[in-house]
Amino acid sequence: MVGQQALVGPGKIIRRMVEAKTLSSMILYGPPGTGKTSIASAIAGATKYAFRKLNAATDTKKDLQMVIEEGKMSGGVVLLLDEIHRLDKTKQDYLLPHLENGAVILIGATTENPYLSINPAIRSRTQIFQVQPLTIDDIDVTIERALKDKQRGLGNFNAYLSPEAKHHLLTATNGDLRAALNGLELAVKSTPPDAQGKVDITLAIIEEVLRRKALSADKNGDAHYDVISALQKSIRGSDVDAALHYLARLIEAGDLPIIARRLQVIAYEDVGLANPAVVQRAVTSIQAAEKLGFPEARIPLADATIELALSAKSNAGIRAIDQALADVRKGQTGDVPDHLRDAHYQGAKALGHGNDYLYPHNYPNDWVAQQYLPAGLTDVQYLQTEGNSKLEQAYMERYLRLKAAQKNGLKGQ
Repeated sequence: MVGQQALVGPGKIIRRMVEAKTLSSMILYGPPGTGKTSIASAIAGATKYAFRKLNAATDTKKDLQMVIEEGKMSGGVVLLLDEIHRLDKTKQDYLLPHLENGAVILIGATTENPYLSINPAIRSRTQIFQVQPLTIDDIDVTIERALKDKQRGLGNFNAYLSPEAKHHLLTATNGDLRAALNGLELAVKSTPPDAQGKVDITLAIIEEVLRRKALSADKNGDAHYDVISALQKSIRGSDVDAALHYLARLIEAGDLPIIARRLQVIAYEDVGLANPAVVQRAVTSIQAAEKLGFPEARIPLADATIELALSAKSNAGIRAIDQALADVRKGQTGDVPDHLRDAHYQGAKALGHGNDYLYPHNYPNDWVAQQYLPAGLTDVQYLQTEGNSKLEQAYMERYLRLKAAQKNGLKGQ
């Protein structure tokens, strides 16, 4: 299994399940071509269960019944259910009892966030694991295997991939191994061999089969990520022309998902509280670009880039949450104060949960002093900024004013 070692590596959760022969149903979610089907197949092979694959959108209830009957007869079957977020209620109701009696070990695959797109009844009976885009090294290993394997790969074609072509194949597919392998297969099989029987795959051939141009002529292997980094640093540094230059290089490469993700990161990381209106407009522009697709997507992307570059900047948000995370990871947590605990169940009052909570809307200006942080953390101050805009300065002034009022109010109680 290439990649996803956080799930299938030694000592990791799915490996533990397989080795202990204690499988439970699961949902794997993440981008296409990252190994969801491979994980399901490997689980089935390692445990000697039959492996079946259905699509929740296109396969029928009868198809599902056949798999379940096979599971009943054989003592269990691993079912990979692709696009599980599209499972309708009829098939879901039929499937659920068989997850509990062990006839089916369900491995649902989806590119959608299961917490938002999958019915709670399914979620409650499964464990949810996120798969990540494969790294360049993961894809490199698989490409080399494919070029050498004579039984299941392209080893009989005597193919040679130039360094430039290989780099572009590894980077332009954005962690999608299936896309990389499909592109390689098409390139090799559609290129005639030379007089010596060798199939030379050049950068131009890979660009053609992937329909994406290389980002630059840089041969050092870092060009792809250098351009992305340069885009963010140019926007952060308020250089509109440089930002547009690097944006154009990414657009020419056809990397809309990378551009969309990076611009949203920039909006919240580098502009943030200094100009929330610009952040929201940037997100709206990016969403429009994703719906439009290229070539029209270049227009809202350019608008977002220009406005982000010219906006006032602030990294107060990322600094504040990183400081809070640092405290949590050091074990500085403490118990939630009793008056803030959930009181929506029988017996909560006897435990003292929620009894002394003060409802802010019952007080002047919808505010009252009471302890919110756990004991031992009441003096922390995560938000720290002088403010690069009037709005951010106003936020900081209100933050400090409320902090002081809270402290004085608690002293007086």
